[in-house]
Amino acid sequence: MKVVMTQSVCPEGVEALKSSGLFETIYAADNPDPNNYLDQMADADALIVRIAKCDAKAIEHSPKLKVIGRTGVGYDTVDVKKATERGIPVVITPGANNRSVAEHAVAMMFALSKNLVEGDVETRKGNWEIRGNHKAFELEGKTVGVIGLGAIGRETAKICQGVGMKLAGYDPFLSQDKIEALGAKYYADYEELLKDSDVVTIHVPLTNETKDMIGAKQFAMMKKTAIVVNCSRGGIINEADLVNALKNGDIAGAGTDVFCEEPVKPDYPLLHCPNLIVSPHSAAQTREAVIKMALMCVKGCTEILRGKKWPFVADKSVYDHEIWQGKEWAQVD
Repeated sequence: MKVVMTQSVCPEGVEALKSSGLFETIYAADNPDPNNYLDQMADADALIVRIAKCDAKAIEHSPKLKVIGRTGVGYDTVDVKKATERGIPVVITPGANNRSVAEHAVAMMFALSKNLVEGDVETRKGNWEIRGNHKAFELEGKTVGVIGLGAIGRETAKICQGVGMKLAGYDPFLSQDKIEALGAKYYADYEELLKDSDVVTIHVPLTNETKDMIGAKQFAMMKKTAIVVNCSRGGIINEADLVNALKNGDIAGAGTDVFCEEPVKPDYPLLHCPNLIVSPHSAAQTREAVIKMALMCVKGCTEILRGKKWPFVADKSVYDHEIWQGKEWAQVD
């Protein structure tokens, strides 16, 4: 068999591929778009993507493809519908990066609340008086509004509670009882949560429903002292409206690990806003998370190639396809 990787997984993941005994060929393209190496995809049994795309064209030109692995939980860059039509499971790695992303989000909260980036830049310039700009504030006692209380949102909430923050929660897929059981005040309307929060942190996938869910209207509702952090997906916050909100002082600051266009270039408008902290979609890229994601992805892909139904896939309806009839479920360690 042959596995193609858009970019190589970590050494531990590569070793897991080798030790599986399934692959005669392991090819790392070092290119995020399989359409650029369709010759390699022509005989690929498996494709593993990181921050990369896998569209319908790539799937259609991969006649032997049996599984697509994604080292992460988001899969908006993979045409899951096309894959499902062909009976190709899209493996994801839920839980592998929960702590890393949660810590990154909270780190951004601390950096923004203490004005660390501007303080560092100005101090290096010799501007000692920056210490008196009174932008810094304490997180203890402040309300953090968590939009999306899945695994990463819950982990973020737990850390915030640990530093003494009050918790507000919105998740359309969780009942009031479940949100309150987390120690959070329940909000049925996320806009009401925005009005009451000192810090907003976003942990929802990018869908038709969540695209641009925070824009000019919502920024106008928020406290002028509020900060917002997005370690989920670009496009959930309307970037043009965020630029205006930061430049006009509608909110106090923002932190984002994700962008509508990635990788960003130096002239990207958002990069030139005041009171903004950015990182290069790296929240899940800790040493620990990278290894856990790679090993979980490889495990799922190899189980599927052995004819087993792996439970952690983007769309479980893929197993309704005729090629999966009568197959047993894989055992998860």
